Amino acid sequence: MGSIDQKNQLELTDKDCCAVDEKVNHEGHSHDDGHDHDHAAPEGESMLKFFAPALFSFVVMLIGLGFDYIFPQDWFQGLIRFGWYLIAYLPVGFPVLKEAWGSILKGDIFSEFLLMGIATVGAFAIQEYPEGVAVMLFYSVGEVFQAMAVTRAKTNIKTLLDQRPDEVTILEGNSTKKIKASSAKIGDIIQLKAGEKLGLDGELISEKASFNTSALTGESKPDSKQKGAIVLAGMVNLNMVSQVKVTTAYTDSKLSRILELVQNATAQKAPTELFIRKFAKIYTPIVVFLAIGICFLPFLFVDTYEFSDWLYRALIFLVISCPCGLVISIPLGYFGGIGAASKNGILFKGSNFLDSIAEIKNVVMDKTGTMTEGVFNVQEVHLEPDFENSRILDFANALESKSSHPIATAIKNHVGEIDSSIVLENVEEISGHGLRAQVEGKELLVGNFKLMDRYSIPHSIDPSNIVYTVVAIAYGGKFAGFLTIADSIKADAQHTIAQLKSMNVGITMLSGDKSNVVKFVADKLGIPNSFGDLLPEDKVEKVKEIKAQKGTVAFIGDGVNDAPVVAISDVGIAMGGLGSDATIETADVVIQDDNPSKIPMAISIGKKTKQIVWQNIGFAFGIKVLVLILGALGMATMWAAVFADVGVALLAILNAIRIQRMKFD
Repeated sequence: MGSIDQKNQLELTDKDCCAVDEKVNHEGHSHDDGHDHDHAAPEGESMLKFFAPALFSFVVMLIGLGFDYIFPQDWFQGLIRFGWYLIAYLPVGFPVLKEAWGSILKGDIFSEFLLMGIATVGAFAIQEYPEGVAVMLFYSVGEVFQAMAVTRAKTNIKTLLDQRPDEVTILEGNSTKKIKASSAKIGDIIQLKAGEKLGLDGELISEKASFNTSALTGESKPDSKQKGAIVLAGMVNLNMVSQVKVTTAYTDSKLSRILELVQNATAQKAPTELFIRKFAKIYTPIVVFLAIGICFLPFLFVDTYEFSDWLYRALIFLVISCPCGLVISIPLGYFGGIGAASKNGILFKGSNFLDSIAEIKNVVMDKTGTMTEGVFNVQEVHLEPDFENSRILDFANALESKSSHPIATAIKNHVGEIDSSIVLENVEEISGHGLRAQVEGKELLVGNFKLMDRYSIPHSIDPSNIVYTVVAIAYGGKFAGFLTIADSIKADAQHTIAQLKSMNVGITMLSGDKSNVVKFVADKLGIPNSFGDLLPEDKVEKVKEIKAQKGTVAFIGDGVNDAPVVAISDVGIAMGGLGSDATIETADVVIQDDNPSKIPMAISIGKKTKQIVWQNIGFAFGIKVLVLILGALGMATMWAAVFADVGVALLAILNAIRIQRMKFD
């Protein structure tokens, strides 16, 4: 990144890696112009192209040093010596000086380019030509490595997620045809051979199939699907030829939304990033004026004042003061955290949420679909003798089909296909209660017992005695009976609770389900606090209460009724597999495979990211302050300054990207 040309070739604009306070973002905006950018770190011949100016400068400088110190030449002095080192300087120095001038014209006077320009031109002014070339050379090389690190971090995230094939095979009659995945239309039938990736979201129309879902969930274990199941772009067909009916446009697939979320994640800045950028705007002009003071103020106090000596100290001070290592390694640390999370099937919508989740004191969760499978089965059917059982169940099945709740699937699986002769009128969903409609001129109610009470339907059932989810039915103003539906606890739910407890995180379960059902599940998992029979607004009030009494809250939910409480929590987490689009859009973090064990993992990634960022801050500041003091006292050379700037930056970058190689269990 030593020059603007290099930056353009890397496809990193000034919004990605530019001036001191704009290393990754310019004025707080992410690099997102609506186009798809393929950032790839330079390799092979292209890498040589990026380093060619630096390599040329290095060779010319080495020859000059040979003429100076190893095999001295009488002719190598004066203008010839100056010209030789100027030739070595210009390939790496001119682009930086050009950037400095461009920044000044834009009003950004105190950029790192100006610091390096003053330092190296000043070195030439006092005839320290080799050091002037060396400072600019190593600075330029360091900048290229920094740009490569940012590019690689972005590439890793994108490569990790964008698993869609460019082409798909569709069926046309009895023949197949390959077309671009983006050209496939809703309703097309895709044929997938074993080992092929699915290019669009769709519905499985083969009887069964097995898929590797690691592109979406981070889990490589096979996922068996039955006919009618939803399958998503990026899944790999494992065993046999399968057919999928396209249900979603290419650009609207879940994977497309995931990519958009990750690409936009850099727009949400962590407080540490914002602080460093603001700090750099204040810090840089201060060090420039301090350098001027180091150069001229000793004239008033030192008896044997030597201008060139104090100018040299000031130049060293300027080189050391460049905060580029800090400003690039901190965003890179957050890139690494977002990448590590994505690798494990967790999507953070911004680096600020990595910071927020690291500080979470309480985890509040929904029950159904979060800690339980969300896959219900009808256990018992209790209908009043005055009603025709099959007809009432057909009515309930037809009305529940208007809901996306998993209970509707359980009833359909028990009753069978929906009777097309049933005509529903004035269908209404009553949040937290159930559904209401007119059927054959009479009112049909299907929901919980709160719905029965709301419409004054008399019954003799005490729901508190039933430790299952209950679906009550009323028809024509009379209580028709109820069904009991059971859900199973997720395999990793108990381990999740144990991990959260080991982190000293408070745990609470909130649910719209019956209190006794919620308490039964909570006790089985070891959750100390649980509340049931809650409407969406009740959940909001409970979360506000927990925040006020116990501190920061992360809420985990999956249903559309969880969207309000997800929005008001400090960190909203959505289960992305079964979760509703509304909750996923509202959430700050999305768990793609619905496994609750990813909740403590997300907290661990947030904590580790924050730890690495603060390690970089402490390390960079510590080394720089030490060498700054030594430089001001005349005890450090320009070479030490180069290490304090470029060396510290590279070490901080290496520390920042190591999180992507860590394993989080």
